[in-house]
Amino acid sequence: MTAIAVLGSTNMDLVAYVPKAPRLGETVTGRAFRTVPGGKGANQAVAAARAGGKVVMIGAVGADEFGVRLRSALTAAGVDTAGLRTVEGASGTAHITVDDEGGNSIIVVPGANAAVTGLETGDEARIAAAGALLLQLELPLSAVLAGARAARAHGVRTVLTPAPAQPLPADLLAATDLLVPNEHEAAALTGLTDPLQAAEALLAEVPEVVITLGAAGALYAARGAEPLTVPAPRVRAMDTTAAGDTFVGALAVALGEGRPMPEALRWASAAAALSVQRPGAQDSMPTRAETDAFALAGRAAESGPSRTGGNEAGAAS
Repeated sequence: MTAIAVLGSTNMDLVAYVPKAPRLGETVTGRAFRTVPGGKGANQAVAAARAGGKVVMIGAVGADEFGVRLRSALTAAGVDTAGLRTVEGASGTAHITVDDEGGNSIIVVPGANAAVTGLETGDEARIAAAGALLLQLELPLSAVLAGARAARAHGVRTVLTPAPAQPLPADLLAATDLLVPNEHEAAALTGLTDPLQAAEALLAEVPEVVITLGAAGALYAARGAEPLTVPAPRVRAMDTTAAGDTFVGALAVALGEGRPMPEALRWASAAAALSVQRPGAQDSMPTRAETDAFALAGRAAESGPSRTGGNEAGAAS
């Protein structure tokens, strides 16, 4: 099994489903409400575990009911929570609005995640034992940088999802092996709206980049190689929440197994496409068997007649 460490956020998602998202100052009536485990770090951990990885989670939850539920959800998904500490106060929350087109808007309240300012005893050993470290930006940057430095010191591949988008310290970029922004984050980092131009600019900072493009698939670029675009499977999206995290978790497992990048991207895109057809964050993430079957069916369809479908979605974020 591919060993993966995740240093990141753990939140309870408070999700409201509405026909159309409200504008500023507007009140709308929702059709459903759910509380589901989330957080970009925990999402990637669950995605990787369901994809077949051996995963350890490093982070924090609060000493509240949400904290108990969040830890239990990770454990139930097969994630090792030895690095997930409990701190005083509230757990992190994400307040999410999902419209009938599957689009979402999110407000994150860090809660316990803000207490993770660096590595604790045992965390470096957990990172050193992994083949890859997955990082995002819902923890304080000091913790993200500490994790990246530890991974670099032990020869562990660092995969950074730069979300929520913000300026990245040069030290963090220098310790990043693979950067995985979506097209909006890539534009925020570079000031370039064309994904290919943005990827080329990012290669000045990191050796490899994957830019997720939603319905258009994913763009891969590496120093000294020709860029590669992998299309997304065509599916009808119900809820794109955590599709990007599903993609990253599955991609990390595929790369850890030694799959070539094109194959790894196709497999990760299949996992993400499955996730957008289901509601929620972690609840929507497919098992390895589901992703294998869907990816196999997709390859068979590509070799046959042209497909038709609804709204395309895949490695959305």
